[in-house]
Amino acid sequence: MEYMSSLQNNLDELKPSLFEVLSEQQLAALLPPSLRYLLAISTHRYPRYLLPVLNSFDEAYALLMLLVERHFLRTYGGSFTENFYGLKRARVLATRTGEAPRAQLGAPDAVREALSLKTGDVWRNLAVLVGLPYLKRKLDEAYDVHAASAAILGPGYHRSRAGLGIRDGAPLREKLMAYYKWFLRKVYPSLNAAYYFSLLVFNMAYLFDGSKYHSPFLWAIGTRIRRLGEADYRAIELATRPRSVGSARPGEGASIFSPRNMARGVYPRLLQSLRILLPTSIFALKFLEWWHASDFARQLSRKAAENIELPPPVLPSGVLGSRQAAAAASEQGEKASNPSEKHTSTGPDPPISASSLLPILTVAPPNKATSGLCPICGSTITTPTASSTGFVYCYTCIHRWVEGEHERQVAFMEGAAGFRRQNEAGDVQDEEDWSKEEGSREGRWESGKGRDAVTGRRILGGTEGLRRVVV
Repeated sequence: MEYMSSLQNNLDELKPSLFEVLSEQQLAALLPPSLRYLLAISTHRYPRYLLPVLNSFDEAYALLMLLVERHFLRTYGGSFTENFYGLKRARVLATRTGEAPRAQLGAPDAVREALSLKTGDVWRNLAVLVGLPYLKRKLDEAYDVHAASAAILGPGYHRSRAGLGIRDGAPLREKLMAYYKWFLRKVYPSLNAAYYFSLLVFNMAYLFDGSKYHSPFLWAIGTRIRRLGEADYRAIELATRPRSVGSARPGEGASIFSPRNMARGVYPRLLQSLRILLPTSIFALKFLEWWHASDFARQLSRKAAENIELPPPVLPSGVLGSRQAAAAASEQGEKASNPSEKHTSTGPDPPISASSLLPILTVAPPNKATSGLCPICGSTITTPTASSTGFVYCYTCIHRWVEGEHERQVAFMEGAAGFRRQNEAGDVQDEEDWSKEEGSREGRWESGKGRDAVTGRRILGGTEGLRRVVV
């Protein structure tokens, strides 16, 4: 990087290279996700206090960076990340070339004072540093929510949204939202493309010394990026030198929590400590990403868990009794009907629901002899339909099963003692009497509604998650 800087800027040693500027921008882009990640981890422990902050992270981050960047612009002449890279922001002189090389060599302190940011320059730079990224993030999120799905939903969506879709007598808020969505669909993609294209043009011009600005927004406010010189370091050392608090005013205590002491001593030191805390948080985030993605972490976790014996889950007494009763009834039914049968519809070990801790009604999985039969009805599959688990059923059977309206589910929950099963040859036989009642199983079993009939896993989207199989 230094070699490229010396080749590019041999006439202006204070002009940073494009590589330094891009590195600073990448570091600034890493701050929001790093802070969001740390806040999300902390919210698990203190949700009552931190959950509102996490839900309004963009606003809280913008307010925090407004305070931080204002302090760094007034004290160091640059943003937080620019000061981390030894850069600053300077006004452009109102001369033909905007440069004063002789004055820079003869009176660097006077030149620095002339180029330093004034109050108006500080607020304009804050609008570029804080306001513009905040507005860009909110527009990107709104586009993903309101407009990005238009390309996925197809031409029917565009035909239905041909106009603004404002109904008669709509309130003002609804009209503004309709215009906002129209702006996101029609105007914002072109505006976003122009934004990135202008950045590319200015970066290329800056790379080949065709411009003093690497960004069109800095050109608009008349500010450019410079390296910190010897005069800048001397001025920063004087500005950051600890000041004595002095004696308290009449009626004011000497506590550090007083507004005067906070403004003079605690507040500047707290902001200066961010120069260490924020880069450390970024390093910690990157280290955690590498740790979770590396094979070393997985191997170490696997070795640590080899000798750990997990205890069986503890279930409530009512659920445990229902499971034992169901297992005993199933074993008795197997012995009485077909001793060679190994799996039943409500076998001794049905899957357990993670939410209600109740056993789930399932059917026997197909084998080689019964691969062409529907696991639910036991007949030849008609209109093959696959669930998200990969098992294929009749469309009517699996649709009614997911809806919770299949006759097997209804009969079982009402108290029927047995079900039809498939033998090894694939024939369907009635092993037990359907008229035999055992009492309602409501509250002791789940009927399998919304779940796969064989595995008992929940199907996302319900019946919308079923897919027809083209043979």
